[in-house]
Amino acid sequence: MLTSLKRYYDAQMMRPGLPGLFINPFYFARKGLYESVRRLTPHITGRVLDVGCGSQPYRPLFKAVEYIGMELDTPENRAHKQADVFYGGQAFPFDSESFDSLVCNQVLEHVFTPTEFVRELNRVLKPGGHLLLTVPFVWDEHEQPYDYARYSSFGLLALITSAGFEVVEHVKTMSDVRVLCQLVNAYLYKVTVHRNQYLNLFSTLLLMAPINLLGAIGRFMTPSNPDLYLDNVILAKKVDHK
Repeated sequence: MLTSLKRYYDAQMMRPGLPGLFINPFYFARKGLYESVRRLTPHITGRVLDVGCGSQPYRPLFKAVEYIGMELDTPENRAHKQADVFYGGQAFPFDSESFDSLVCNQVLEHVFTPTEFVRELNRVLKPGGHLLLTVPFVWDEHEQPYDYARYSSFGLLALITSAGFEVVEHVKTMSDVRVLCQLVNAYLYKVTVHRNQYLNLFSTLLLMAPINLLGAIGRFMTPSNPDLYLDNVILAKKVDHK
């Protein structure tokens, strides 16, 4: 019973439905990412590499022939990440043009050499293959001290097109009053977080759920603003120069 509840809670943290409004302090951020990724999943097929895979939260969405998760080789990652392959942080340990599709979710902001990293993404992808990339725009510092950058839409597009990608679709998530509600909840979470998960759940229900509800209702009553948003979600294709 407890195991089932834990699995349900974990699912609501990364793939939130209606219950997530009440128990997920990052409801809008995770909902925006999940819905955008889910809509773009038909483009991610064949042999797939998940770069910086973490817990592989979106793996069930993809109809992959083979799905490989890769992480930076650190003791913490080996203990806590669900990776199939670990690498040293420079060249990816794969031959050129060896994958049909790539997924890179909330990783680029932790990369200190983004130009080289994006070139590696391009190198291991087959011509015409797709990259599904998500990167935060408005968010607090996280996974300190390995949080190096925030990308505007213009900077991000310049970075990936210069590496040989063509942008197919670009989504800015939660570009309305929900971005403000999420930032308030991110602040509240940081100042109330406790080692006890039950206390965290209580503070979420008491303090953050009302803000989630306010944002869910307020989005219908306030204008959108595409210049202020939570995350960039980009579907890009490797340009075939042959």
